[in-house]
Amino acid sequence: MHHVERVKHRLTRKITPVRLSELGLDGFEGYASLFGAPDGIGDIVAPGAFAASLRRRGAGGVRMLYQHFAHEPIGIWDELREDSRGLYVRGRLVLEVERARDVAALLREGALGGLSIGFKTMRARKEQASGTRTLLQVDLWEISVVTFPLLEAANVTGVGGRTSALADKIRQMTSALR
Repeated sequence: MHHVERVKHRLTRKITPVRLSELGLDGFEGYASLFGAPDGIGDIVAPGAFAASLRRRGAGGVRMLYQHFAHEPIGIWDELREDSRGLYVRGRLVLEVERARDVAALLREGALGGLSIGFKTMRARKEQASGTRTLLQVDLWEISVVTFPLLEAANVTGVGGRTSALADKIRQMTSALR
């Protein structure tokens, strides 16, 4: 006679956040300014220089432009914040705008990727010996996607894109489990 032993398996449900395409097809992120780094004309941005402007304007009050052209808005900033490195930015291109579609394609291919700030200096300190100007407080008006940023290290660091076949398959499988 066979003896069958019944084994109870305890099932556990684990919920794990998965970010498959956090930036989306139209999104990108990067640094529009870096603290302590001299730009092409020798200006240096001090930590905290953007704080008052960001509090007053918020991300929605700062325009996203193409090459600093006021007549070419291309998207919307979702997040602008200072961190220990500089001015972090995350935004979305409005793909219904032809220029934004061009910028999205160029960003994805790496043909475009500079970021540049448009601002009014509120407070600055000039070093007489070196001629370096340290920006202590600025009123930030706009951030542009540009070909050649004045601060070479101010660049897009992440670009959203088409979802992969794997991401699509995972989405299908998770919806089937619900």
